[in-house]
Amino acid sequence: MSETASLAARKPQTPQWTEHAIWWHVYPLGFCGAPIRDADMTPVPRLHRLTNWLDYAVKLGASGLLLGPIFASQSHGYDSLNQFRIDPRLGNDADFDAFVAACKERGLRILLDGVFSHVGAQHPDVLQALAEGPNGPKAGLFDIDWNAPIGAIPRVFEGHSSLVRLNHASEQAVEYTTQVMNHWLARGIDGWRLDAAYSVSTDFWARVIPQVRRQHPDTWFLGEMIHGDYSRFVAESGVDSVTQYELWKAIWSSLKDKNLFELDWTLTRHNEFLASFTPNTFIGNHDVTRIASTLGPDGAVTALAILLTLGGIPSIYYGDEQGLTGIKEQRLGGDDAVRPEFPETPGELSAQAQNIYRAHQDLIGLRRRNPWLTTAATTKLHLDNKRYRYRSTAADASAHLDVDIDLTTVPSATITDASGQVLWRQKRV
Repeated sequence: MSETASLAARKPQTPQWTEHAIWWHVYPLGFCGAPIRDADMTPVPRLHRLTNWLDYAVKLGASGLLLGPIFASQSHGYDSLNQFRIDPRLGNDADFDAFVAACKERGLRILLDGVFSHVGAQHPDVLQALAEGPNGPKAGLFDIDWNAPIGAIPRVFEGHSSLVRLNHASEQAVEYTTQVMNHWLARGIDGWRLDAAYSVSTDFWARVIPQVRRQHPDTWFLGEMIHGDYSRFVAESGVDSVTQYELWKAIWSSLKDKNLFELDWTLTRHNEFLASFTPNTFIGNHDVTRIASTLGPDGAVTALAILLTLGGIPSIYYGDEQGLTGIKEQRLGGDDAVRPEFPETPGELSAQAQNIYRAHQDLIGLRRRNPWLTTAATTKLHLDNKRYRYRSTAADASAHLDVDIDLTTVPSATITDASGQVLWRQKRV
């Protein structure tokens, strides 16, 4: 068997429910107003605030919530202390169960952020491993240099001293990750976003995921990939999808620079990915500058029109539908501006962003009426720096939409059906 055929044979069986998935991506600690770097970790059931927004998510058109970290951690959630426990700044098991029940009542799926690349440096198991040495029961769980000249030193994630790496070559790390995943799947969630999946060997995921699928075959696995060979990673790891950062970059930078050749080139790559898996597509998330800060409100809506007329499983980052702004900075607290607190209820939102919110509803509605867009490929109809017309065609060629992007003055987009009828035309925000 050829290498290509071998990889194809390992393609995961993606759950059918994802064919209609549109995620509302939320960073709960920020959304619910939890203290991030405050020493006060007093338990407060803040998760109820997110429950107050579930009807809002449904009205937006989302079919599920993609949640940032919700487990007990040192600060921002990615430095976990106990992945079997809800972060006390958000609530407890009963609060989580009530949240899951509220989501299920509305038909909303739940995707949790699984941080299995690393844990917090103060994780009790890390401290136990260091205290008991290389022969202790927790030693194999973490990547520790036991022979360092100054004594045992944990290896850390991308230079962050507060983030200790798991030992992904060990069976102990496989068992731990499998147990965490199965625990929360049994509690009612539907899948996992695998944080920093790119930093972990595909062999590790290939050992974990089949074990989880045996107990929960309808689970969806989304790997965070920033760079690298997306298709190979999917095939070798067993995940269903990865984050399409190449497309994210091409959308905002081609609109900002008025260079639509970049977008066209990236869509050629995107077609290749779609031939083997369905990527998670986005124009905003918890790690990047807000799209409205990069492109302004009109450009942000144009970017959204592109996102929702391309193949993929899209996610909308909370607040983008309200035109929120925020700059990602490389400093302590540099994520705070893009991970803001939301009001207690949607009724407290400003009415000034109604045009942007309505554009999100309309474009999500258009996508829902044309579910074949999830696996649609694109072809170029016209291209110059400031004008781009492309066609998104169903995988079985049964339908298509044409999208006209115009950057000659104010960014705008027009979507027409196969008969030439205008389905949606961008209005000034």
